Amino acid sequence: MLDFSLSQEQLELQKMTRKFVQTEIIPYMKEWDEQHHFEMGVVQKLAQLGLMGVCIPEKYGGAGMDYNSLAIVCEELEYGDTAYRTAVSVHTGLNSMTLLQWGTEEQKEKYLKPQAEGSKLGAFGLTEPGAGSDAGSLQTRARRDGDSYILNGSKIWISLSDYADHFLIFATVDPSKKHKGITAFIVERNYPGVTTRPIRGKLGIHGGNTGEVILEDVRVPAANRLGDEGEGFKIAMSALDNGRFTVAAGATGLTRACLDASVKYAHERKTFGVEIGKHQLVQQMIAKMEAGYQISQLLVFKSGWLKNQGVRNTRETSLAKWIASDVAFQSASDAIQVHGAYGYSNEYPVERYMRNAKALVIYEGTREIHTIMQAEYALGYREDKILNRMLPPWPFANSGDYL
Repeated sequence: MLDFSLSQEQLELQKMTRKFVQTEIIPYMKEWDEQHHFEMGVVQKLAQLGLMGVCIPEKYGGAGMDYNSLAIVCEELEYGDTAYRTAVSVHTGLNSMTLLQWGTEEQKEKYLKPQAEGSKLGAFGLTEPGAGSDAGSLQTRARRDGDSYILNGSKIWISLSDYADHFLIFATVDPSKKHKGITAFIVERNYPGVTTRPIRGKLGIHGGNTGEVILEDVRVPAANRLGDEGEGFKIAMSALDNGRFTVAAGATGLTRACLDASVKYAHERKTFGVEIGKHQLVQQMIAKMEAGYQISQLLVFKSGWLKNQGVRNTRETSLAKWIASDVAFQSASDAIQVHGAYGYSNEYPVERYMRNAKALVIYEGTREIHTIMQAEYALGYREDKILNRMLPPWPFANSGDYL
């Protein structure tokens, strides 16, 4: 039996988040974007509402809602701006959910709980200046030294780099082993040798914080190793399943924002004596946005449903991310076309939507990477195995470790 309806709890969450976006983000976003300003007050208010740990079990300080509730939050936040969806994607999807899946009970108590409660902020450090899609080429090194590891290297394009309290850093203990040498570590900002600096001149997401994390002889306790030595690549890929899920959900919200802005303008603007919404080529663009929105949301919710079942969903999440991101970028381009010359200025939000939408088809696996993945699945060249530690199914257990 299929049920496409949201639960009462999810509907209330959607209503609450939508109201938050309308009052706390949208009225200020044009100014924040122009000033390249990331407003931490928004994140703090999200934490007060329990939205920074919406799908983390109550045992670990979260709201205990299902994974599609996270998708609902991400869709609504990106409707306001990509910057604040990104904050939740990185903090909750890439960092906190990875700790939930792979962390020890001690690590969950020390790091996951304050993150789920929103008193601490988490970030994710995989990408390097010379290693993006080719994660096996990481140059960041980790050397065992007694009860610690010494980390050296740098990470780039790290969201929340200047604000995060905890970084999930991936480094290699043995470069000759490529993927099998990668290991994951929880690194605190206040560890000696950790510095960050922002990236300037981005095309879009001007209201977000992105930067570089530099690690110089950073001593990390062995107790902060996440998983076993050499398990880092597997951990990173499982984290990306969650990150891609949130990006796809956010892209769905961006498409909806483009659709709503275009419909509004199509009613307001008149040419040749009628609303431009009466012109068939404008209708065609709006129809594509509507279809794309519905398709994207279905793909996202299917991935979330699989997560709720405790089933691996790499294939489905990859497809959702690819399609939803492509749809958002095309919708943003069409929204500017609907607005004509006005769409080319920041008098209307659609030019910001397009600048932001370009990032969606690049990060969390480029559009091209996901195209290859889907072809390999279809051809039978790629098959996902059950991991030795899976994301816990929902509803969550009340106690005990998740295996």
